[in-house]
Amino acid sequence: MPLTDPAAIKTLLEETHTIAMVGASDRPDRASYGVMAFLQRHGYRVLPVNPQITGEHVHGEYVWRDLAQIGEPIDLVDIFRRPEAAGAAVDEAIAVGAKAVWMQLGVINEAAAARAEAACLKVVMDRCPKIDIPRLGVARREPA
Repeated sequence: MPLTDPAAIKTLLEETHTIAMVGASDRPDRASYGVMAFLQRHGYRVLPVNPQITGEHVHGEYVWRDLAQIGEPIDLVDIFRRPEAAGAAVDEAIAVGAKAVWMQLGVINEAAAARAEAACLKVVMDRCPKIDIPRLGVARREPA
């Protein structure tokens, strides 16, 4: 069952340091672009993942082809993909040992959520951290 309890979501956000953003965009008109900038301002390290712009930089971070290419621990995988494509991102998150997956607003994939939960990942679905962080009062983190 995806997390819906505000306290549990707040705890997840407070325990998260590194976020891999699958579907990150270099286009300012895309939601992922603005959400990535917000998360960085809030003190998170955000690693953009998008095979179409691999090797470029978004908000100062190198864009990775896929999660396996990153090669460092990932606390949360933030998924900006269509619901039918979210399953592949969830499977990658499981494979690299991420602690949680977060499917953005409108991204609902029950089968992928069930696979993540079976692999002991926390799951948030159909929500946006840019909305939840201020709503839940998650404090801005200081750089490590």
